[in-house]
Amino acid sequence: MAIQNFVRNGCALFLRPQWQVVFFISCCLHFAVSQIRYSIPEELTKGSLIGNVAQDLGLDLKRLRAGRARIVTGDSTQYAELKTDKGILVVSERIDREKLCGDITPCSFSFEIILENPIELHQVTVEIIDVNDNYPVFEKKKINFEISELASLGSSFALESAFDLDVELNSLQNYILTKNDFFVLKQYSNPDGSRFVEIVLDKALDRETHPHLSLKLIAVDGGNPQRSGSVNIDVTVLDANDNAPQFNQTVYRASVIENAPKGTYITTVNATDADSGSNGHIMFSFADLKEHWRDIFSVHENTGLVSVLGNVDFEKDKRFEIRVRATDQGGLTSTSKLVIEVVDVNDNAPIINLMSLSSPVSEDALPGTTIAVLNIKDLDSGTNGQVTCFIDRNIPINIKTSLSNYYNLITDAFLDRETQSEYNITVIATDSGSPALTSSTTLRLKVSDVNDNEPVFEQKSYSAYIPENNPLGFSICNVKARDLDWSQNSRVSYFLIDAHIVGAPISSYVSINSENGLLQAVRSFDYEQIKQLNLVIKAQDGGSPPLSSNVSMTIIIQDQNDNAPQVLYPVQSGGSVVAEIVSRSADVGYLVTKVVAVDVDSGQNAWLSYKLQKATDRALFEVGLQNGEIRTVRQVTDKDAVKQRLAVVVEDNGQPSRSATVNVNVALADSFPEVLSEFTDFTHDKEYNDNLTFYLVLALAVVSFLFIVSIIAILSVKCYRWRRERMFYKSGANLPVIPIARVSALTPVNQVRAS
Repeated sequence: MAIQNFVRNGCALFLRPQWQVVFFISCCLHFAVSQIRYSIPEELTKGSLIGNVAQDLGLDLKRLRAGRARIVTGDSTQYAELKTDKGILVVSERIDREKLCGDITPCSFSFEIILENPIELHQVTVEIIDVNDNYPVFEKKKINFEISELASLGSSFALESAFDLDVELNSLQNYILTKNDFFVLKQYSNPDGSRFVEIVLDKALDRETHPHLSLKLIAVDGGNPQRSGSVNIDVTVLDANDNAPQFNQTVYRASVIENAPKGTYITTVNATDADSGSNGHIMFSFADLKEHWRDIFSVHENTGLVSVLGNVDFEKDKRFEIRVRATDQGGLTSTSKLVIEVVDVNDNAPIINLMSLSSPVSEDALPGTTIAVLNIKDLDSGTNGQVTCFIDRNIPINIKTSLSNYYNLITDAFLDRETQSEYNITVIATDSGSPALTSSTTLRLKVSDVNDNEPVFEQKSYSAYIPENNPLGFSICNVKARDLDWSQNSRVSYFLIDAHIVGAPISSYVSINSENGLLQAVRSFDYEQIKQLNLVIKAQDGGSPPLSSNVSMTIIIQDQNDNAPQVLYPVQSGGSVVAEIVSRSADVGYLVTKVVAVDVDSGQNAWLSYKLQKATDRALFEVGLQNGEIRTVRQVTDKDAVKQRLAVVVEDNGQPSRSATVNVNVALADSFPEVLSEFTDFTHDKEYNDNLTFYLVLALAVVSFLFIVSIIAILSVKCYRWRRERMFYKSGANLPVIPIARVSALTPVNQVRAS
């Protein structure tokens, strides 16, 4: 309870306690809703306290600030202000109850207090208590009557009613007629609480004695202090009109459709006057018509036809009770009541107001999360004001009602930003009128990203080729991974998974650019050492925590023709001469020897071909192109020189090709002494200084020595084992067995081909 004081026109007015707070707390999904009601007098000064909402709602001041508490209202004028630092509501604009509600009681205005994170909605209704700040007022400053002196006692004359903009006790309560000898005042009450008055003739008039009478009608209200207004009544006494008009019905009832066009017929009132002539001529008019009704209806002064003059709005006035006056030329009048019922027409489409919108919403928000609050209302009544609300597309968002006229937009499934990053939500509201009226509004909801997608490589595995002898920094290939997330969550970095190749870390072979995935060589590769690299690349995004994926990469080293052929046979020695002996009786095609060569390259780089570069006698020998076999192409004759020298070129198939040259010595002789006689010449030609005979004797001596040593070692081992076995059987003890390695001697055998 609270006591509000205010001062108006110098008078102090104390209001009784009127604070009433009613709480309605409900819970809808993730959305908190409550209602609260206050009562305050009108005309409070700006900044006056309305109520402590923080205390009444049980809210902490920190919650008000953190939730960005604010007042939401669809009206252009906001009468209340929320002080979030104190948690109170104060008056922000002067409140005139009469301007706000007119004669409607009780008078109140409503608004909502919205809090976010999470969303809370609190409806506040402020009832405005009337203050007696208006005087009863008559529309006219003077009322004139012309009454016949023959008017019978009891004749009534309707007076204009006063209007008081205040309501209830502060409204018009009574009329007072100044003291006089001829008229008394009678008051009547309408069903709606309004009053109308008549003066009734209580004493016969005498024009000759009192041709003019001056009266004063005073209207007083029930406020404290009491206020009043007055109007002067001038009565002119006439002769001879002694019958007042009489209506044929006490109450006329009619109906009119809302928004009926101007001139629409409503009903006709009828009255008769027993007088004749001008005293029997009746004129119709409205009595005590409220100011804002005067532009809505009209009555024809001669025929009594009532029709529409202006806009009939069911939402403003549903029923009209009008006093119709019939006046004759003699000044006599009578009244009747006209009741007009307004039939509602569906002329108002639903109004959609957005109270709150949480955008963007995280894609990992749980189903049932409230994303928006809407206020939807229809000014029509009955079925015309019943609203159905729905969303026009099949999206994972649903609409549910909470309080009356309030709707929540909630998620009914998990959102996926990678599938749809934003939603255009069209909310359609349709009433139940015929024809139905529809309104719609579109909300744009953005979905914020969560790092829920790992990078995905464009290929399941990668392979690349790099030529050997590559330069440092050689670009091998680009790997590319895409992340469906957004911003930092989609930023991909590339790394090499630690591994070792031939005992060295993978980083000593290749490197990868973490930004663009470019793989580069950090050394020059040799195909003859490494033919293939197998490594694993990791792509990692920039989320928290980060997500990653791996892909395998195979790097194949391509061979280059960087190695010349190597001749394995015949062996080229710097200190000795080897000669192939060909009998002079050899047939054509005789195989002299075979040049054996290899190339450590691969593919066509290792394909070898053999050519005879030069020879002592080119017509005597030929070389197989593919197999390197040296054969005779004709019969050897006695004229052919014993000593033949051949130069064979071995070429690979690379581009450019590489080659090696080998010299082959051939001796044409039928006996070994003949060969020896020419051997010195070979040695001299080749400028060898070693003595072949010395080496042959030395080799024979070494072989003999090794053979003898081997025989002695074998016999020693046999004797040792025999002695061990004998000792074992004699002693019966377990002696340790010592393994003896076998020694074998290899005796090289040199063979000399002789024909």
